[in-house]
Amino acid sequence: MGIIFHPHARERMSERGATDQEVVATVEAGEMFPAKYGRKGFRRNFSFHGIWQGKKCSTKQVEAYVVKKKEDWVVVTVITKFF
Repeated sequence: MGIIFHPHARERMSERGATDQEVVATVEAGEMFPAKYGRKGFRRNFSFHGIWQGKKCSTKQVEAYVVKKKEDWVVVTVITKFF
């Protein structure tokens, strides 16, 4: 099973502070949940301990929304939450 990044997901990752490694770890070992349009979502929390948009945060939550294409997951978008 491979993980492929759609260009839209790459743009969102850059804007929202998620790395390739975090998204891959989220898809491989995160909590899976159903999403709209027949997609799957994966969610995972990471230690952050930094500043995001002027606020001190200790946790980064990454959500990756994917579709299955043959044997691979295609990441279509990524959302992050800092708290």
